[in-house]
Formats: sequence, structure tokens, C-alpha cells
Amino acid sequence: MTEPTPPVAATRPHSFTMHGITIDDPWAWLKDPNYPDVTDKDVLAYLEEENAYFEAQMAPHRPLIDRLYEEMKGRIKEDESSVPQKDGDHLYWTAFETGGQYRKWWRKPVAGGPDELLLDEPALAEGKEYFRLGAFSISNDASKLAYAIDDNGSERFTIHVKDLITGALLPDTIPGMLSEIVWTADDSGFLYGLANKEWRTDNARFHRLGTDPAEDVELYHEDDEGYRVAVGETSDRKWIVIGTGDHVTSEIRLLPASDPFAAPILIAPRQPGREYDVDTHGDTLFIHTNDTDPMWRLVTAPIASPGEWTERIAPSPHFYMTGVECFRDFFIVEGREDGLDQIEIHAYDPAATPRRISFPEASYAAGLGDNPEYEQTVLRLGYESMVTPGTVYDYDTATGDLTTLKVQEIPSGYDAAKYDTQRLKITARDGTAVPVSIVYPRDFPRDGSRPLFLYAYGAYGHAIAPGFSTGILSLLDRGFAYAIAHIRGGDDLGQQWYHDGKLEKRTNTFNDFVDVAKALVEQGWTSAGRIAIAGRSAGGELMGAVVNSDPQLWGAVIADVPFVDVLNTMLDETLPLTPGEWPEWGNPIEDRAAFELIRSYSPYDNVRAQEYPPMLISGGLNDPRVTYWEPAKWAAKLRATKTDTNLLLLKTNMGAGHGGKSGRFESLREAAEEHAFVLWQLGVEA
Repeated sequence: MTEPTPPVAATRPHSFTMHGITIDDPWAWLKDPNYPDVTDKDVLAYLEEENAYFEAQMAPHRPLIDRLYEEMKGRIKEDESSVPQKDGDHLYWTAFETGGQYRKWWRKPVAGGPDELLLDEPALAEGKEYFRLGAFSISNDASKLAYAIDDNGSERFTIHVKDLITGALLPDTIPGMLSEIVWTADDSGFLYGLANKEWRTDNARFHRLGTDPAEDVELYHEDDEGYRVAVGETSDRKWIVIGTGDHVTSEIRLLPASDPFAAPILIAPRQPGREYDVDTHGDTLFIHTNDTDPMWRLVTAPIASPGEWTERIAPSPHFYMTGVECFRDFFIVEGREDGLDQIEIHAYDPAATPRRISFPEASYAAGLGDNPEYEQTVLRLGYESMVTPGTVYDYDTATGDLTTLKVQEIPSGYDAAKYDTQRLKITARDGTAVPVSIVYPRDFPRDGSRPLFLYAYGAYGHAIAPGFSTGILSLLDRGFAYAIAHIRGGDDLGQQWYHDGKLEKRTNTFNDFVDVAKALVEQGWTSAGRIAIAGRSAGGELMGAVVNSDPQLWGAVIADVPFVDVLNTMLDETLPLTPGEWPEWGNPIEDRAAFELIRSYSPYDNVRAQEYPPMLISGGLNDPRVTYWEPAKWAAKLRATKTDTNLLLLKTNMGAGHGGKSGRFESLREAAEEHAFVLWQLGVEA
């Protein structure tokens, strides 16, 4: 049998000069100039060649992929449904049917009556290669539903409105939406945001039911191309929130839900580096802000005088305040203490002592669930750990009783006693202690003989919670340990943790990951070359950086929709996300130091003639976040430059975007392919 031949992408002379430095980029042609319409025959031919090579290489391992897929599918309850939750006169829930890829949305009257099907995702997705439900918003009188769908992965959503009394679709259809949907108090219409031609949401608009969307009124327009506009509502639903900001600065206006054309109330004008969000209780603003400390604090102010801030909860060096939500009789503060989730219940009386909900394990993920009513007295909570399946609780705020409503069911069986979990602290090269969450079989030997799967993200202040994963069980049951490195760049230990992994400190993220891996080797968890690593999007950038710096550590690499062509992307201000990304990465157009720093670590720009580990790279043709040509160019350059014969695969989803294939089972199949690649490359008996 002839071994499949890897594709070779042509090179075409292309260069540009910036800050007196000339950059050669012979694979720049893989960016179709007509994007987002990808029609270039040479580009499409190369992507199809790579897909054919992927299929040819994976073909002998299809039995393993099928076995992994069936294992993963067997751990999912096919007729899964959520716990019903009351909102007004109805109980709402979602449910999958056996074999169903998508949910159905249901409700029934609290007073009794038949179940009512609100939205049938399987019917809407019928015949489509991709389907995703975006915004879902029921009117205040519960008679209408506004929802938005994307059917190609481009994140270009179309709004539809359904009359829930008659079941008929109303003629109101609005394409090009990219936001939430918020109804006005009288349900005469709703607010939403329309994406502009660069696919940035720079506006908040009002649509009156029954009118032509071309006549919709723009209530707010943002002139700064780096800022995005979002719409929301306060917990009491009396105010519509129009927020605008980038990754480091925010500015919020309130509109009365009863009069969206009233003059908006500006809470506080934007100040670079200051973020805040707002909820209301009566005539008081509750403002959650990082204005004085990256651990955040809570201040209050009269709605009539929004600039008169009074500190209610001071920042704490150990408690990172991540959010505040107001209810009628109390407010909730969520946060993380030394990296672990906490939920606190506060009375409005400042003299009262807050109560913290306690959880049993040393490492876990917990947070508020769906609590739609302002007069909530029982809180819906979610809880899980790396060994505890997802659990839904009701917490009685009067008695402190915690009632288990549902535990994630594993139909094929699950025994938590077979596994153990720890939270480690590993010292990075600059002396910083980096947390690591790890789960492993109880009989796991610490002699370096076993493989380990290491995951991280490390960007945008996004923390990776130590949660439960049914897919990872397929690796644990084959002798792996699975670890999450809570590296700088996320906000796992507070916003300073995020700041210490961005802009000029970006390389801390990469160094933390490498140092965690080396320490896990030293502690006997695994050995060099027996570590599989994975990252997605900005986590894919992490993968690209560490295979350049320390290729010998890794035995297999999964880089999903990887942000690897960082310099070129940050230089292209016409791309949808670029201007809003400069506070995260730096602006290499105006700042030579930012240009040189990004150039020093950008994975694509730093591919060099050396041995690389086996790699599986994925992309999405319709991806507006990490454009398809980033993984394509990276794979092409790696093929032309690396000195080894290790396997390199590129798979491009030709009908999907940043999230890969849609549907709960199709996404499982992609996970099975990745796990099969890891097992194959590490030589683990399957």
C-alpha cells in the first residue's frame, strides 16, 4: 500500500516593509482577496488536498475513531433535558430527543396545562451542514419569541419572530445581527445590534414589530472602530443596558425599558483601562468595577447621580470579584478565592454579614445557573469538578439548604472512585506559582512511564475551570493523566494574572506552559515526548509558540483554529476583529516595539528548520475569528521548513466556522478524531 503523499503548497513571492523591516511571506496567496467569499480555485484546491491527505492518513484508524466516538456517545444521555425553571407564569426547559443533534425548547403553565413547543432546533437545522442558535428572547408578556440563527458558521445571524399564541412566524426578519435581543417593557419591539461591513457591532437599534427593518431606529452608534456595542437588561428588567468597550475599557448607558427613546443615562464616561458593569436595585446602581484594583470592587450610586460612587465592598488581595447580580431581597457576589469559585449572598443592609455557599471538594467549578426572576428566593446553582459530573442545585436563601435537582447521567456507567484529582502549584522560571488542576486514574504510577494530556488557553482573561469532561474519560481509561495549566493570560487568579500574560508580558503565557510541563516530568507524572498538548484559538497560538521553543517535550499536538499568523493579522485593520484586538496584543502598525515583540513570538513567523512533534491542525472556512488562512499558511510553512518526518495534518471544515461542526454528535466525532491521533502518535494501545 502506497503511503499518502503530503500536499505541498506553492510559494509565490510576496513581501512588505513595516518600520524599516521587510517581511517575506510566500504563502500569503492562501488568503483569498474576496474573503469572506472564498472562491479562489488555487486556495480551495490546496485546502481540499490537505483534507484528502487528512482522510487518507486517518483511514486506517477509523475503527479506533469509531470506538472512541461510541464511547463518548455512550456517556451522553441521548434524551437529556434541563431542569425546568420558573419565569413568570411558565416553567421553561430544553430537551434532546434520542438521536437528536439539537435541542427543543419547551414550556408549560405553572398552573397546569400541556407542554408547549417553543422552538424546534432539529427542524430548523434539517438539511443544513451547520446550525447554531444565537439569541433567544421571550417577550415580557410571554406571547412572542425573538430568536437568531446562523446556518454556516460565519456568525452572521438572522432574527426571526414567532407568535407563541398562534405558532406563526411574523414577517419581521432581520439579517446580519450580532448581539443579544432585549424587548421593551410594552413588547412593541426590541433592541439588537447590527454588524457593519467589517463585521463589527457598532450600534444598538430598535425594531418595532410589524415595520420594515430598514426603518429601525439607531439608538446608539459607536465611532471608535476598536469598540463593540452590546445590549442587555438589568435584573429587574426596568432598564435596558447599552454597553460599549474593548478588552480593557467599558462605558455603559441605561435606557428605561418603558421608553427606549428617552435620553440615555451615561453611568461613567470611558477612561482607558477602566472596566465596569451595572445592575440596579430600586433607585440605586450597583457598579462592579476595576477602577482602583485589578481584583475589582463594588460601588453604589443613585441612578439620579450616577457619578457619585460610594464603595460598598472594597477590593481584596485574595478574592477576585468576577460579578454582581441584584435580586429583590439580596444581591449575589461571585468570584474566585485563590483561583476557586465562590458564591456569596449579601443583604442590602450593609451591617449584615454575607453568607458564602460552601462546596465539598478541594478543586471544582461552581456558579449561578439560570435565575430569571427578580423575586427569586431559591437560587439555581451549577457545580462540577474533574471527578464529579455536572450537578444542578437549588439553594434556599432563607434556610441555607442545598437541594440536588439533577446529576449528569452517564448512561454507560461512571465510577468516581476510579479517579483522583489534585490542584498543584508549580513554580515558573520567574518564581511565579502557577496552579495546575490534574485528574488521573487512582492507580496512576508516578514513575514517568505514563502519558499525559496537557491543556491550556491563556488569553483574554478567560479562566479554564477544572470541570468534568466525559470525553477525557477515554484517555484516563487508557492510562493517561489529564491536566489543565492555569497559566498567566487567563484571569484564574485575578485580573492581574491576565495582565501579566498580555501585551509586553505575553511570553509569560508560553513560558508558564513549558515550565508546567517540565515540572510534571520532574515530578514523575510523565516524561518528555509522552505529553500530548492541545489548545484552541488563542490557545492554538500557545501551541504554535511552544512547538517552536520546546519541540522535544511534546509527543502529539492538537491546534484547533489556531491564532498563529499573529503579526499579519494585527497589521490588517480591515479584518473584523483586529482593531478591537490591539489592547490585547499591541498595535504593530503604529508601535514599532509592538511590531518587534509580536514578530518575536508569532508562531507562523518563527517556524524554523528543526524537528517538530506530530501535529493535527484544524481550521474553519467560514471562521470570522481565526480566518482559515492562518492554520493553512502555518501548515504550509511547517511542511516546507521542518526537518523531521513526523506526521502533520491539516483539516479545514469547509462548511463551519470557529466552533467546528455543529450538533452534539458531530462535535463528538471531531473529538474522537483528535483523541485517536493522540493515541496513535503516543503509541498507546487503544
